[in-house]
Amino acid sequence: VQLQASGGGLVQAGGSLRLSCSNSRRTFSNNAVGWFRQAPGKEREIVATISWNGGRMDYADSVKGRFAISRDNARNTVALQMNSLKPEDTAVYFCAAHRSSYSRLSNNPAQYPYWGQGTQVTVSS
Repeated sequence: VQLQASGGGLVQAGGSLRLSCSNSRRTFSNNAVGWFRQAPGKEREIVATISWNGGRMDYADSVKGRFAISRDNARNTVALQMNSLKPEDTAVYFCAAHRSSYSRLSNNPAQYPYWGQGTQVTVSS
């Protein structure tokens, strides 16, 4: 199952972007979904996760209060609203569907069998 991530771009510090993750061929409404990011020279890290029904959202400390994850199972999409962006948020962002209904900010890529191709987010100072 291939997910499609979109919405990245270049933005000034303090600005906002909204990323979207979707799949037109297979529903992942029963799966938790997470957004990861990977900056140059750094390991991939979890940013936020959302449970299968949107009832639980978890965030990395570095983005709490600035990012918001949401989902619309009727449209088979998951979004990541990113506000107050900082240069250190610059990275390639990936969405991934977890193997179960809850992820609880799991940072283990092996627990996410379905991945998107990544979208570049660049925040200028």
